[in-house]
Formats: sequence, structure tokens, C-alpha cells
Amino acid sequence: QVQLVESGGGLVQAGGSLRLSCAASELTVSSITMGWFRQAPGKEREFVARVRWNGITYADSVKGRFTISRDNAKNTMYLQMNSLKPEDTALYYCAAEFTGYGSTTEARSYKYWGQGTQVTVSS
Repeated sequence: QVQLVESGGGLVQAGGSLRLSCAASELTVSSITMGWFRQAPGKEREFVARVRWNGITYADSVKGRFTISRDNAKNTMYLQMNSLKPEDTALYYCAAEFTGYGSTTEARSYKYWGQGTQVTVSS
């Protein structure tokens, strides 16, 4: 059974950094499309970043501050978040395996999800 387990969230001051991890089981992170999404209270889940065979895409709001990567040996995906802002506060989810429908920047287009890890940025 596929499992995605996020970790690394926490409370940080504005300008600080966090690194989120998404450990996968029963799928190979290097061979599929994977992404990070986030959801703030009262808002819809929004795209943050995704990595696939043909490259990496970031949301404009995080470009230049966040970096998505994969460690094939550990079968884990990461999101390095620098220069954090209060508006980055959200529950962060990792997602895996593009269904082939819609866009890889849409939450509805992913088959598997983790449980989420909370990121809170104080001003």
C-alpha cells in the first residue's frame, strides 16, 4: 500500500528556513511526478512545486525561495524553504503520481497524498 509521510514542519520566525521531507513507500519517487501543495485555513489547497521527468515548476509565490528535490537512495522528496513569510503559513502536503488528467499544478490531478505537516511563520 502506497504511503507518503511528511515531516519537518514547525514554527519559525519570518526570514527563517525549514526543510520538509516526504518519505515514500511502495512507489519510487525518482520515476513519477511528485509535488508539494499547501492549504491555509479557509482557503483552497494550492500548488507550491512539482518535479517530474522534464523538469521542475514552482508557484510564483515561492520562486527563488523554495527548492524541491529528491533523494533516490532514500526514496524521499524534500522542500527546502528559505526566507519564509507569514503568508507561507499552511498545512503542507506532498502528492505523488500524476493521473494524466488536468495539470500537474492542480491538486485534483494527483493520486496519492500524505497526511500533511504544519508550517507556521510568525511575523
